[in-house]
Amino acid sequence: MNNKPKIAITVVLIAVIVFSVFLVDNFSRPAPSRQFYVGVEYAYADGTAQLEALVDKVSGYTNLFVIGSLGISFNRTALDESCDYIAGHGLSFIVLFTALNNYTGPNGYNITDWMVSAQQRYGDKFLGIYKIDEPGGNQLDNGVSQLINDTLSYAQTSQSYVGNLSQMVNYYYNFTPRVFTADFALNWFDYKANYTTVLAEFVGNESRQRIIALDRGAATAFDRDWGVIINWKYNQEPYLESGDELYSDLALAYSAGAKYAVVFSYPNMTDSAYGTLQDQHFEALQKFWDALHSNPDSLGSNQPEVAYVMPRDYGFGFRSPNDHIWGLFPPDNLSAKIYGDVQTLTSRYGAHLDILYDEPAITASLLASYRQVFFWNQTIT
Repeated sequence: MNNKPKIAITVVLIAVIVFSVFLVDNFSRPAPSRQFYVGVEYAYADGTAQLEALVDKVSGYTNLFVIGSLGISFNRTALDESCDYIAGHGLSFIVLFTALNNYTGPNGYNITDWMVSAQQRYGDKFLGIYKIDEPGGNQLDNGVSQLINDTLSYAQTSQSYVGNLSQMVNYYYNFTPRVFTADFALNWFDYKANYTTVLAEFVGNESRQRIIALDRGAATAFDRDWGVIINWKYNQEPYLESGDELYSDLALAYSAGAKYAVVFSYPNMTDSAYGTLQDQHFEALQKFWDALHSNPDSLGSNQPEVAYVMPRDYGFGFRSPNDHIWGLFPPDNLSAKIYGDVQTLTSRYGAHLDILYDEPAITASLLASYRQVFFWNQTIT
């Protein structure tokens, strides 16, 4: 008796079953419910080989790479090589640029021409540029890039800060689809100055819930995207938070509605091939990526439900009851109350809180979207 037909049928049936299992497994997995970018930043170094090694390391479980290296952006050849490599590995990217006059000289080039050509060359993989690092933080802490250093009132400072910053930001929309920054203070006023996205800095032991409330609240009011950058935790090794903490921060950002999450890397701070990023951080990124693409619901949900409305033009730092206002004024009679209110509300509502400012950007329809709204001039217990 010829068994070949039976064997052939058996093989076909096995193939059908295996393929069916594959289809069920892949098509039943819940995909991320929205567009979300997660990746790393390569900063304070200028080696293309080192950058490419980091791309190789993370390209299997990220979709975003931030070139935070001025050394690379000053060198057109190195920048092109880096962007080609990043895009060739399927990652979207953002490039840090500094002032236009820093790209002049015998080896200089026109960075705005580069931005235009990058859109043609890389398409939507080129997300935009990173411009003016921590403008709010520099203002608050009297940094080297402080924009306003001599005003008489909160309102005057607010108007001057937004006016000066918006001129610098708006110029680049002629050449790039988006303008990004990262900041740890004055997020509302950064968005008011027309940044596309402000990456709120998860730094040290500062309250993640407060940081989200400030950034997401501003982004919502100005109808923009928002994100986080996970930054320093220590001033000495290991510099970054643990892998478990990183996973929790990534999950929190996603669950709260962020569009971007970036992990900062300083390549030359340690003997590691990847600088401040260690194996535990790569493992956390891989774990997060897997959860994002297999079971995003497991990351939780922290959608905005409650709003706290600040007084207009009040550029307070929120790091303590005695923090500065605009970097120019000492704490006033509202500072301790506002700080205490936000402490109380973040403790009560966690990452469901947004912080807004009492100005035209907060429309009646925006306030109506929250189930409860508190104002700075009411008693909160």
